[in-house]
Amino acid sequence: MIETYKIGTLTRTHGIGGELSMNFTDDVWDRADADYVFLEVDGIQVPFFLEGWRFRSDSVALLKFQDIDNSEDATEYVGADVYFPYDLTPEPDEDDEYTWKHFTGWQVVDSVYGALGEIDYVEDSTANTIFCIEGKLVPATEDFIERIDAKERTIYMNLPEGLLDL
Repeated sequence: MIETYKIGTLTRTHGIGGELSMNFTDDVWDRADADYVFLEVDGIQVPFFLEGWRFRSDSVALLKFQDIDNSEDATEYVGADVYFPYDLTPEPDEDDEYTWKHFTGWQVVDSVYGALGEIDYVEDSTANTIFCIEGKLVPATEDFIERIDAKERTIYMNLPEGLLDL
């Protein structure tokens, strides 16, 4: 079984040619050499091959999948979550600068609280960036990060006492 992580959601059709608008939390498909993503259809992740894509904004992309050539066919997939395979995700080079959104799908472990869960979303529209982890809000700041294990896709943190009780 291929392990994947959520990178966005298809929100609506775009035009009459079968394009779909995706709100994304990670633009990994732009950095990786991948021809496909997975859509969750009826509770099952199904691979869909990309015919093309383009950014519409810094959080929205328009995706065109093979064999979806009109808005009627595309409508069937509106609301579907989009997933990307871990094994196709490129490892950062020392010179690469990634945004906090790069860590979507990573696990977070705290030195006191233990395993917090997977980063579902990164909220970066305000001055303070926040990791949204299974309903918990955790500040994404280097001050709280002890280390990052890229191979295991895990962030080890040392959060201030009581922070998760807020």
